[in-house]
Amino acid sequence: MKVLLPLSALCALLMLASLLIGPAGAGLGGSLAALWSGEGALGLVMREIRAPRAVLGLLVGASLGLSGAAMQGYLRNPLAEPGLIGVSASAALGAVIALQTGFATAFVLALPIAALAGAVLAVGLILIMAGPGGGSLALILAGVAISALAGALTSLVLNLSPNPFAANEIVFWMMGSLADRSWLHVAIAAPFMAAGAAMLWGAGRGLDALTLGEDAAASLGIDLPRLRLRLVLGVAAMVGAATAVAGAIGFVGLVVPHLLRGAVGARPGRLLAASALGGAALVLAADIAVRLILPGRDLKLGVVMALIGAPVFLHLIWRQRRGR
Repeated sequence: MKVLLPLSALCALLMLASLLIGPAGAGLGGSLAALWSGEGALGLVMREIRAPRAVLGLLVGASLGLSGAAMQGYLRNPLAEPGLIGVSASAALGAVIALQTGFATAFVLALPIAALAGAVLAVGLILIMAGPGGGSLALILAGVAISALAGALTSLVLNLSPNPFAANEIVFWMMGSLADRSWLHVAIAAPFMAAGAAMLWGAGRGLDALTLGEDAAASLGIDLPRLRLRLVLGVAAMVGAATAVAGAIGFVGLVVPHLLRGAVGARPGRLLAASALGGAALVLAADIAVRLILPGRDLKLGVVMALIGAPVFLHLIWRQRRGR
């Protein structure tokens, strides 16, 4: 498709910019040479700080964009987003518990592992509550209930926290960030994201058929319960892994499919790849903005994403209203 090539080129340019921008000022040639050789302090910065951050930004953005497009295609609702099924809220709850109990400081990988455990628990509850034959409405209701419960439990942990430093750390983690991430975080998240992407990538034909309605899709040979299971597991794996390593980052899965839907002919199957690339580009651009706007302060990625995503979404709503 024509839109995939420009998006791929944009992602490549933003990856390069993410590698070059940072407090350790160095020229283009010196930075790339240090990245290649790995020698000296600059080589350590390039390989162990900037490179995993750039790769993680690419993976997190692609996961959120792809998941958002899949959710909107399955539910046939442009307001659907990955957090609708409660996985991100449950992953955040797992991470909050790890921070509050001190496991996150005792074991370097305790936080992402606890977040992934929360996501897995949410998937189990969703599948139990929605039932084997439940439709999209049952999935939405189950997800809303689990998301509300996870949010309430997270607030309860904050409310009862006897340690103000732990509460402050929890609040800052929930704002979302890619700073201080290492290759260990990439190694934890990448397998789950790859498995989720494989599940969602094969759902394109079913999502296209669903545009005609569930009855028409079933008559075309689409196994709707299997499609729902694939979608839930795929979204849970990708969003859970993204939340586990980067915290709560919103608006990507909601805004990106809207921006690219017209470029792919409004076909949900074609929108999957475009949204993955668009989400990656958006997160990389926002992470670069984090380092440029207030380089001396720990500006959080989730805050910048909300400041970007909310006005863009309002503009899309206004444009749609004026186009009627």
